[in-house]
Amino acid sequence: MSSKKTGSQSKHIVLTSHPSRFGPKPLAIQWGEADPLVRGPIVGTLTNAAQRNVIGSHSGAYGVYRALAVASGQLQSNHRADLTNTSPAAFLGPHPAWADPEKIVSLDPFGAIVGEVYKSLYEEGYDIRPTIAITKAHINMPELQEAAAKGRLKIDGTIMKANGDLVVTKAAIEPVWYLPGLAKRLAVSESALRRALFEQTGGMFPELVTRPDLHVFLPPIGGMTVYIVGDVAAITDPHRELAVRIHDECNGSDVFGSDICTCRPYLVHGIEGCVQTAQAGGAGIIAYFRKEGRALGEVTKFLVYNARKRQEGGDRADAYFARTECVAGVQDMRFQEFMPDVLHWLGITRIDRLISMSNMKFDAITQSGITVVERVPIPDDLIPADAQVEMEAKKAAGYYTEGLVPTEAVLAEVKGRSLSD
Repeated sequence: MSSKKTGSQSKHIVLTSHPSRFGPKPLAIQWGEADPLVRGPIVGTLTNAAQRNVIGSHSGAYGVYRALAVASGQLQSNHRADLTNTSPAAFLGPHPAWADPEKIVSLDPFGAIVGEVYKSLYEEGYDIRPTIAITKAHINMPELQEAAAKGRLKIDGTIMKANGDLVVTKAAIEPVWYLPGLAKRLAVSESALRRALFEQTGGMFPELVTRPDLHVFLPPIGGMTVYIVGDVAAITDPHRELAVRIHDECNGSDVFGSDICTCRPYLVHGIEGCVQTAQAGGAGIIAYFRKEGRALGEVTKFLVYNARKRQEGGDRADAYFARTECVAGVQDMRFQEFMPDVLHWLGITRIDRLISMSNMKFDAITQSGITVVERVPIPDDLIPADAQVEMEAKKAAGYYTEGLVPTEAVLAEVKGRSLSD
């Protein structure tokens, strides 16, 4: 089956991506099937309209740059990826949640192993591309070197090298949305969800309303990166402990050290907790989501900063969320309901230390069926002076709950007993 198309056909794909009425039907996707061949591959190709079985295209937020590369002549529109030697540096799963259509709705659990499980289809000419890539790497942060110097972390030569390098396994994950599952999580109809997505992207994806037979969407948004510290096998070993930090991107703090929030300090605190758990024989996970400014965006975030600082009385905890709503119309658009999907992809059923005080994250994780044993707050001495307003505002709004999860509740969940017994 040829993957080449003429220029006029390529334009047709951009408009509708409909296959010919009398041409072959695309491979069906049976979301939640355990066998990847029965489930069907995610085919978002732009080189062969008849193969497409999803709405949107690969690369998430970077898809538009592909269009620029094609328009400028730097990229051939019919380029097909050569996946030689791109297989995962570590294989994860499959896990039971991969076959549960309710547990995972926002990513493709088979996304890292398409070259293996769909090899025969790829050889037939199907343009199937990975939506997850897993590799090995070193990361180095000065705060971790300081933690080692003070004795909180060990230079063990395996997890942490003498020069402060931290050895990790990391996975980049592009979003793959199963629309019926997303709609159920949001408690809305699929048709209402599809209509809103179509309208609020300026009609960018007409298939959302013209192709009810296509239930999978590759949205043009940022994905996530997962950093695994320690033995990957420890993640699902009930006899070994697991620490997890769920972190939503904050470029100003994470990268440039802004002190108006606790993001980088909490990220470093989370990494340190993951390293400590891994060095004790368990594993640690940092799940880093591209949701800048609570998914409101960096422009909105900076506008809110200005509004907070210029209001009468200066930056105040009692006006913190009100100023955000004045600009954005809403306090938060991260939709933590979808966040646990990556934890289920990793096969997690219990988190011994959740390094977070966020009730929204905790509720989303526990309501998805994952047990949390302990919640770890950020130490007071790590909170920057200018971030105190944010902390007080969130505490007043019920954003945080400090302390541990009651031991009785945890034991009951682990043993599968009812709390009323």
